[in-house]
Amino acid sequence: MTESADLLSGLALGAFRLNGQFLQVAEGLARPAGMTAAWWQVLGAVLREPLPVAGIARVMGMSRQGVQRIADLLVERGLAEYRPNPAHRRAKLLQPTAEGRESIAKIIPAHQELADRLVADLGQETARECLAALRRLSTALHHLNEDP
Repeated sequence: MTESADLLSGLALGAFRLNGQFLQVAEGLARPAGMTAAWWQVLGAVLREPLPVAGIARVMGMSRQGVQRIADLLVERGLAEYRPNPAHRRAKLLQPTAEGRESIAKIIPAHQELADRLVADLGQETARECLAALRRLSTALHHLNEDP
């Protein structure tokens, strides 16, 4: 294998491991609020503004079908609701209910405590560098997927 192939494999395996670690952490943070990491992810995507399921999927890097299933569960449990979408009759907008916002609010203190511990461990500058590197990697992969 070439060095570039080794680097791609290392980046992918590192990202998969990191994804698993973040999902484990997210499950632990969401559980006390009666949520799952996936519910938190979808509900978190619509905290600032309601979005259609396809929009949530794009923002979160999830499948539209997966987001639809979670959105329906959130609505069924009273954590979110569908609203009419003036831009598209059939693609309703998902938005959190007051109960959904309360559930997210329960996660915030533990999330902040973990954030403080992680940044203290890494150091603020290294944490910023990691974030910048992840964004560059994501952008590069996005561009590669656009090319024929």
